[in-house]
Amino acid sequence: MGATTIEGIIENGQIRLLATVRLPERTRVYVVIPDVEIQPVAYIGSPGLMHPKQAADFQKEVIEEPSDADL
Repeated sequence: MGATTIEGIIENGQIRLLATVRLPERTRVYVVIPDVEIQPVAYIGSPGLMHPKQAADFQKEVIEEPSDADL
């Protein structure tokens, strides 16, 4: 596997190459970041059901109050 090194910088969250280079769409690239400590980002996933058949247990019921209900 051959490799080419091209310097770039991050601007507005995107990598901008400093050299004028045209890469084909969907080219696989590898990013090496020198002298920077990466801070881990928390991931909060959505809970999933162990058994999809239990989905009916979580149905939402909407109860409408009459318009003249006391506050």
